[in-house]
Amino acid sequence: MHAMPLLQHPSTPDDVLGSISVEVDSPTPDLLVLYYRISGDIDRLKLPPQAASQFQDELWRHTCLEAFIALPDSGVYFEFNFSPSSQWAVYRFEGYREGMTPLHPEPPPRVMFRRRDGELAADIDIHLDAIPGLTADEINGRDLRLAVAAVMANDQGRISYWALAHPPGKPDFHHRDGFALALAGDAA
Repeated sequence: MHAMPLLQHPSTPDDVLGSISVEVDSPTPDLLVLYYRISGDIDRLKLPPQAASQFQDELWRHTCLEAFIALPDSGVYFEFNFSPSSQWAVYRFEGYREGMTPLHPEPPPRVMFRRRDGELAADIDIHLDAIPGLTADEINGRDLRLAVAAVMANDQGRISYWALAHPPGKPDFHHRDGFALALAGDAA
């Protein structure tokens, strides 16, 4: 699959970043790989220090990358947060911003950030079959919907919101209009 640009929400302008893109790959039905590329004045991003790669709540309040997976014909969806610190969080929602449950998949998501001159890159592996409440039948043979987003905090304390698609109004990554990408399961 090719890299897709994330769009900056018009209500959160920022002159620090030039672009954010994501490439989505699924080499096996149970593995989802996200390749994020963030370019611009990376030195002006507010980045957390490295930490143990483990569950950490409220990563969305700071610089982090996000993904959401929705089940078709259901209000259920899953939120994934990935910090440049290597920390992560996974939540299950029963409906729009309702019934949030923290999850601790085993194996957990693998989060790798690399910083280069003018670029911050992240490679993230999500084992879908390790997500509690996401069944093999839902992974295989059905279309899951994916939203991909980013929360970027700069050195001035401003936060910009980026996504493949933004619903009308204020930034809202949980809104179904933002689930712009279909992940097709095995049709066999």
